[in-house]
Amino acid sequence: MGILEGRKAIVVGASSGAGYGTALRFAQEGADVVIAARRLDRLEALKKEAEKRGFSGKMFPVSCDILKETDLDRVVKTCVEQFKGIDILACIAQAGLFDQRFTMDTTPDNALEFFNGGPVYTMLMIQKCMPYFKEQNYGRIITCASGAGVSAVPGFTGYSMAKAAIVALTRLCAKEFGPYGVVTNCFLPVTKADSFDAGDQSREALEMVLKMMPVGYMGDPYEDLSPVLAFLASEGAHYLNGQFLAVDGGLSSIV
Repeated sequence: MGILEGRKAIVVGASSGAGYGTALRFAQEGADVVIAARRLDRLEALKKEAEKRGFSGKMFPVSCDILKETDLDRVVKTCVEQFKGIDILACIAQAGLFDQRFTMDTTPDNALEFFNGGPVYTMLMIQKCMPYFKEQNYGRIITCASGAGVSAVPGFTGYSMAKAAIVALTRLCAKEFGPYGVVTNCFLPVTKADSFDAGDQSREALEMVLKMMPVGYMGDPYEDLSPVLAFLASEGAHYLNGQFLAVDGGLSSIV
C-alpha cells in the first residue's frame, strides 16, 4: 500500500517537469489526482503513462489557465465531484518562465504576469481548498519557490520577486492553518525542466548550475524530486510545517 492510498490530490502544473513527476508519483503512492495545466494533450499522455505503469491512483486531466480564476474554480470543483473531496494541494505551475528579464528591462506587466501566475494563483487555490481542509481537519499544502526567491538571480527579476512572495505566503499559511490540521511546506527545486531552454539567461543559468552541482548531475523530476513531495503530501508530514526544502543536489549549500 502506498503512503497516499485513498487520498485525493490536485497538482497544478502537471504537464511537464516537477509537476509531471509529482503527479506520477502521487498516483504510484495510491492518490487519486486531478492533473491541471494548459496543455491537455500532455495531461492525457501523463494519465496514459500512469495507467501503463499500473499505478493504483486514478488521474483526471483538467485544462487550466492559472491566470483565469474560473479555471481554478473548475479544478477544485472537478476534484470534489470526481473524487469526493480534497486532501492535498500542490501548486507547482509558474507563468512567465519564457520571458525572463533583467531589472532595468522589467515592466509592470512582465512582473505582474509572474505574480499572478505564481503567488496570486497559489493563494487563490489555497483559499478555494481550505473549506474542505478545515471541515475534515486535515490538509497538505505544497508550494513551489526557488533559490532565486531567496538569494536573487540577475536576469530573473520578475521570477525572483514572485518566488520570494511564495516564501512569505507559505509562512503565513503555516501559521494560520496549522490549528486546523493543515500543514504547508515549500520546495525549491533544481531539476530538469523546459524552462532551462527558455532564453539566453536560462541557458546560461543551466550551464552554471551543471558546473557547480555537487552531485554531478541535474536531477530528474520523477526519480529525484517526487519522492520528497510524496512525503510532504503524506500523513507522516503532520509535524512538518512552514518548512523550505531545497531539492537541488546540494547546490544551495555552496551558493
